[in-house]
Amino acid sequence: MDLSTETLQNLRQDYRSAELSEQDADQDPINQFSKWFADAMNAKLYEPNVMTLATADRSGKPSARIVLLKGFDQHGFVFFTNYDSVKGKEIAENPQASLVFFWPELERQVRIDGSVSKVSAQVSDQYFHSRPIGSQIGATASPQSTKMQNRESLEEKVKELTAAYQGKEIPRPQHWGGYLVKPSQIEFWQGRSSRLHDRINYELVDGNWIISRLAP
Repeated sequence: MDLSTETLQNLRQDYRSAELSEQDADQDPINQFSKWFADAMNAKLYEPNVMTLATADRSGKPSARIVLLKGFDQHGFVFFTNYDSVKGKEIAENPQASLVFFWPELERQVRIDGSVSKVSAQVSDQYFHSRPIGSQIGATASPQSTKMQNRESLEEKVKELTAAYQGKEIPRPQHWGGYLVKPSQIEFWQGRSSRLHDRINYELVDGNWIISRLAP
C-alpha cells in the first residue's frame, strides 16, 4: 500500500447520515448523551462505551488512552482503573480530564471536559466484585504502568493469586477503584457534508447549562 503524504491527504469521508439542531437537542446534556448512547447501543456498535481519556500532570504535559465508561448520571461519568497508574498519578496532581466518544458508524462524537474525583469505596467494591474472577485477579496482580522484566513474572503472580483465592472472595485492592468525571462542558458533534459539521455545546455557568452552536 502506498502510504505517501498524498495518499493520507486524500483519505476523507463525506458525512450525510444525520443533523443536529439547537431545537432538536435536549436542554440537558446528560439527557442528550443518554439519547445518543442509546442510539449507539441500538445500532449494535462494537463497545459503544469505549472513550478516550486525556489527563495531564502538574506541568501540563498531556497523555491519553482508551478506557471504558461504566456508568453515567446527572453527577457525571464513571470509569475504573488502577490508582497508581500514570492516569491515576496525573489525576492526583491535576484533577481535570477530557473524555471523547467517537461513533464513526453514526458520524458522531461527544467531548466532555470536567473535574475528576474518586467514587466511594462502596461503589468501587460493588463494581469490582461484579467483574469476572479473571479480571479481579488481573487488577490485583498488575502493577499497572510500571516497567516489567518479562510477562512470565506477571503470569506467575496471577497463578499464585488464583490458587490463594480459590473458593474465596477476592478483596478489592486499595490501589484500584473508580473515578467520576463531573462535566463543566459537553460538546455534541454530528458530521455533515463538506465538513460543515453540527456542533452543539453545553457549558455549565452558575449551575445552569448554556447551549450554543460552535462553528465547524
